[in-house]
Amino acid sequence: MKTILYRSETRGHEQHGWLDARHTFSFANYYDPNRIHFGALRVLNDDIIEGGKGFGTHGHDNMEIVTIPLEGNLSHQDSLGHGSVIKSGDIQVMSAGSGIRHSEYNGEQDIPVNIFQIWIFPNKKNVTPRYQQKTFDFANNKNVLHEVVSPVQDDNALWIHQDAWFSLGTFDNGKSAAYKLKSAANGIFAMVIEGSFNVGGVVLNRRDGLGISEVDEIEIKALSDNARILLMEVPMQI
Repeated sequence: MKTILYRSETRGHEQHGWLDARHTFSFANYYDPNRIHFGALRVLNDDIIEGGKGFGTHGHDNMEIVTIPLEGNLSHQDSLGHGSVIKSGDIQVMSAGSGIRHSEYNGEQDIPVNIFQIWIFPNKKNVTPRYQQKTFDFANNKNVLHEVVSPVQDDNALWIHQDAWFSLGTFDNGKSAAYKLKSAANGIFAMVIEGSFNVGGVVLNRRDGLGISEVDEIEIKALSDNARILLMEVPMQI
């Protein structure tokens, strides 16, 4: 088993007034040649957006984009005609494919919104752009990992153009779960959202990340109540 540890305080940090952004991997003005990507996982941004502010209309192509609101509400509009609000408990995916333009704003004036925005390299280029959103009931289904993103087109999870699987869970102190990787060619990146976990023998605290490869299965154990974790299984070769 190989591991690479990304402590929260070592992430890139940019303050743009209305945007407080922390980058696990190189992004925008933050560049670290040792932190470009973990396999197909290219971007893991932890953004806090002030009330009434946001990202104006801008474009993407050939990237799978997953947005996970942690607190607050994010308003979304895109060139495909979608207009929606995503909130905590929702997951949004966009396949940028041949090109998509969108905007993201905090629709609340007085309450900040905190999101994870995650970019995954796709396994197909120039696909037809698409958008999908789904609500999950994590709060009432604790101590299990919920699969929220996969390559499979069904009603259980959102799908993307990559052999990647995302799982989210909220755990009570002392509760554990095992995760078996779907493919021997994949690695897994764990990001602690809240609280503390033991992941594969490594203690992780809030917003710590751990990349794990050359492993078939990992075990996670919560070390605090209402501990939240995101697991991202991705191909290591791109």
